[in-house]
Amino acid sequence: MTQVVDVVVIGGGQAGLAAGYHLRRAGLDFVILDAQPTPGGAWQHTWDTLHLFSPAAFSSLPGRLMPPQPGETYPDAAHVVSYLTDYEQRYELPVHRPVRVAGVHRDGELLRVGTDSGTWLARAVISATGTWSRPFVPAVPGRADFQGAQLHTVEYGSPRDVAGPGPGVPPGRSRRARVIVVGGGNSGAQIAADLAYETDLTWGTPREPRYLADDIDGRALFDHATARRRALDEGRTDTGGVASLGDIVAVPPVREARDAGLLKAQPMFDRITPTGVAWADGTTAEADAIIWCTGFRPALAHLAPLGLRGPRGRIPTAGTQAIGEPRLHLLGYGDWTGPASATLIGVGRPAREAVRALAGRLGAA
Repeated sequence: MTQVVDVVVIGGGQAGLAAGYHLRRAGLDFVILDAQPTPGGAWQHTWDTLHLFSPAAFSSLPGRLMPPQPGETYPDAAHVVSYLTDYEQRYELPVHRPVRVAGVHRDGELLRVGTDSGTWLARAVISATGTWSRPFVPAVPGRADFQGAQLHTVEYGSPRDVAGPGPGVPPGRSRRARVIVVGGGNSGAQIAADLAYETDLTWGTPREPRYLADDIDGRALFDHATARRRALDEGRTDTGGVASLGDIVAVPPVREARDAGLLKAQPMFDRITPTGVAWADGTTAEADAIIWCTGFRPALAHLAPLGLRGPRGRIPTAGTQAIGEPRLHLLGYGDWTGPASATLIGVGRPAREAVRALAGRLGAA
């Protein structure tokens, strides 16, 4: 079965929904193809204690404020899933799920989107697949020899996942699990804080953790990212954006663990042993589990047939538009596709700009 539409949006998370909102307002014929079986994007797969960096009012998609979560200044992931579910229904967005896209191909004047549920022909495509499905783990020497558990951020749910006594403990005896968390960003800090009370924690970071001021939240981060993009677009000095402020937002659980002296970072280890990790000076640490909070790469395999991949695995863009294929826009992958576009509050503006460009081009076709 082949269907023809103006625009195919690939991905039904926050970026795809923001695109859908503006496509609906522009009067374009479109579908959203989502690989997930239920609404909520990556938010339905996060660890149990994850909270947003910002109050609900500053964590909203275009057109609909996120309602506050009772008893919480910073909403949790489950609240975000409920909000995204309601958003999708409120605007009657045409989401098809679960649909997995195999590839996007040029087909004359159209783009052909092949899926496990049929084929769509579109005058334009918006790719909004994010990064969650492409976790990154660095190639540290000895990683394959480690005898304990190794998890990435995407696989961690709660301390229950790693808080057992670990391998090699004699029957009838127990001890706290020895866990190494790797990564000096927000996920590393939040997961380290989550584990600090129930495990023997080692937190390895590439450099000394840089906490943002306690009063800075996601709205301030969005403002800084926007100011940086404006400065670059106008040829002014790079402000450094969010990176100039620090790496870690001190959300309440992180702040509490930090202030209690439970978040003491260690320099990044040099190699992994079968039973733990080791530093160049001979220092070692035993471990039952290693949790890699080491980030993600953009999920762009479905665009490989277009031959657009550039340095660092990215597709060169002008704003959200792919330079090598003007019928393709990329949305929500990070600052390279719009200031703070990987955030709830930040994705609305580049989504609006992408749809405005598409409406102008398709309307003139």
